[in-house]
Amino acid sequence: MDAKTTNRPATDQDIHDRIWSSIVDRQLAPGTRLKEEHLAEIFNVNRARIRQVLQHLARDGLITLVPNRGAFVAEPSIEEARDVFFARRTIEERLVERLCATIDDQGARRLRDHVAAERRAHDAGDFETAIRLSGAFHMLIADLAQSQILAGLLRDLVSRTSLITALYQSRSAHNCGPDEHEALVEAIVAHDAAAAIEVMKHHLAHIEAQLDLEGERAPARNLADILSPRR
Repeated sequence: MDAKTTNRPATDQDIHDRIWSSIVDRQLAPGTRLKEEHLAEIFNVNRARIRQVLQHLARDGLITLVPNRGAFVAEPSIEEARDVFFARRTIEERLVERLCATIDDQGARRLRDHVAAERRAHDAGDFETAIRLSGAFHMLIADLAQSQILAGLLRDLVSRTSLITALYQSRSAHNCGPDEHEALVEAIVAHDAAAAIEVMKHHLAHIEAQLDLEGERAPARNLADILSPRR
């Protein structure tokens, strides 16, 4: 099938969001090659624009740029996934412990408002927004805990977790939605460090347990069919 271009050139944000959504929705399988010339035709832009967007997606950990081969949808291994969650448990237990000792009314309000936004996205079935808000919730904890070192380490891990979850979470798994985040907020606001650490450990273990890294991969599909705007 020939690729169909849009009537007008897509913006960089349109290109970014369409590729992101296609990865999150598992339309683009891990390891899928993203050819610059094909994407340029689909989005009716030049290859330099495509290359810029791909570099941004690579910084987010969504795709891998291979010298002399091109761009591919990132394909985290089982070992990488386990390492990411191990590191997150270590860092985030320390963050919630710090935050329990320093949380104030403004911080509590920011956490509760964020969980409310997550719940709205979850109830609306907006999977992409829910994933982004979930990662942002953990970064909000790091921000409120005021640890630049731990926040910097966590930022990369959260990005990698979002990709791992979007690509490999089992479709048959129960989606806890924002409930566990809400329980974590209440423990933090109550200044109960022991409870907050346990909730965080359970939350991350729950996410990791839902991963299906050995599941059947989606069959290859035409990029134009996946990425072209719906008419």
